[in-house]
Amino acid sequence: MKQNLRIVFVCEHGAAKSIIAAAYFNKLAVETDLALRAVARGTNPDHELSPNAIAGLREDGLIPTETVPQKLSLADVESAQRIVSFCELPEEYQNKAIIEQWDSIPPVSEDYEKARDVIFERLNRLIKQM
Repeated sequence: MKQNLRIVFVCEHGAAKSIIAAAYFNKLAVETDLALRAVARGTNPDHELSPNAIAGLREDGLIPTETVPQKLSLADVESAQRIVSFCELPEEYQNKAIIEQWDSIPPVSEDYEKARDVIFERLNRLIKQM
């Protein structure tokens, strides 16, 4: 049986929270020799990444995993070891994978550092579970 080696981070627009989470997850995965890698997706993707997310990641020395927001697909869900969602997923994706909901993340548009810090703290907990 093929092991799924992807984590899919999902936010509504696929432009900020999921982008930050995927970039930091991949950094932490490399640092801890974890074989998983992350991608970012959106349920209703914007046309471009959040300027605040891009600027913040660049200042942190990271590169976004995606160049434009990508729509979540059934293939993404079925190929993921885990889905971490910052929003409600469409019903057709429920019960297709392990889904973890991360609520109460501050808006990236208002305060990148605060949002990043909350996401980073949760990522550290997630990595320890893996």
